Amino acid sequence: MNAPIVPDSVILQLELTDDQALALAQFCKRLSWSEFRHNAVNESEAYTIRTAVTLLREELAYKGFAPR
Repeated sequence: MNAPIVPDSVILQLELTDDQALALAQFCKRLSWSEFRHNAVNESEAYTIRTAVTLLREELAYKGFAPR
């Protein structure tokens, strides 16, 4: 599913090999709240990071890279 375009949004286009895309999808799947919070300056930023990773996971799944 493609994310809707919203004001102040950034559209990224990225070329990955199948192995890279699958590895990235696996990595995103394994991330948890503790990693988001640990790497954020505050809770608000952690939620923003989590949302961005969720969008990345959804786009990878849309392209056929959805690890179980």
